[in-house]
Amino acid sequence: MTEVSQGEWSGWRAAAEAALYGADGLYRGAEGPAAHFRTSVHASPLFARAVARLLCRVDEALGRPAALDFVDMAAGRGELVAGVLAALPADVAARARGYAVEIADRPETLDHRIEWLAEPPKGVTGLLFANEWLDNVPVEVAEVDSAGVPRLVLVRRDGRERLGEPVSGAEAEWLARWWPLPAEEGLRAEIGLPRDEEWASAVAAVDRGLAVAVDYAHTADTRPPFGTLTGFRQGRETAPVPDGSCDITAHVALDACTLPGGRVLTQREALRALGITGARPPLELASTRPAAYVRALASAGEAAELTAVGGLGDFGWLLQPVGVPDALLREPPGAGLLVDVPDHEEQ
Repeated sequence: MTEVSQGEWSGWRAAAEAALYGADGLYRGAEGPAAHFRTSVHASPLFARAVARLLCRVDEALGRPAALDFVDMAAGRGELVAGVLAALPADVAARARGYAVEIADRPETLDHRIEWLAEPPKGVTGLLFANEWLDNVPVEVAEVDSAGVPRLVLVRRDGRERLGEPVSGAEAEWLARWWPLPAEEGLRAEIGLPRDEEWASAVAAVDRGLAVAVDYAHTADTRPPFGTLTGFRQGRETAPVPDGSCDITAHVALDACTLPGGRVLTQREALRALGITGARPPLELASTRPAAYVRALASAGEAAELTAVGGLGDFGWLLQPVGVPDALLREPPGAGLLVDVPDHEEQ
């Protein structure tokens, strides 16, 4: 990994890689990413339960194999994989193997059943799930100069920028194919080629099952004219400064990442197909089972956040089936959650 010195100019890819994953990078710290931004995993345990439900569907599509893998890419502190394993029915949990893929050290309190890896295992049979991973795969940034030529944007550790050489080679081909820039000075794009390659490599680890990437996303008809590069520090959006003090992220061109047979839908559509609708519980439950009503109301609020328009519900889900039918998220809404309201009141 290339380290970037103070005052040295480099492309955004090298700068962000050093700031996030270098020896003193943000993702190697004890706090972890949750200290700087909040994902669907942190928003509600309903998200892990929905992913567990998806894993159960993959299990059925695979014919209930003797060993069922769940791989959590960019696992943070292992919150998702732990939540998924805890939400599985006993018969599935007995066959499930959990893997957390992360460059940081393994948390001491993590469930002993979860294997901690620096890269995904080979020969996965089951579900590989990448929640907000690709947006943190560093990419180069291009900007159109006064002559209408896209050039690489160079940056220093203090965040100052200048234009470098014209974009060329495979990066220029990617721009022309996926994010063509009009000859208008100041227009910008993030060159998503490294993300396409990382995603293809992750999918290649799956022998049979499903790979899913969930992220901030845009497609060819919604590319933002000035790009999306930004920073997050302690939960607040900030200028992207590649000094290790903040998360650096950019939305993902998920359509460019999609391999043959894959498709993209919104998180709102995906979670509704998994029984997360945000619908309020029936009012009569308040009089017959008040404690259950309060729990169901709280869950409805969390589900509404996960599926909100203009928020988490707008995230993209890239589904890449490998040797299984593309029907795992076509079930109509209303199938219910893995963990339902109990039939008796808690004492």
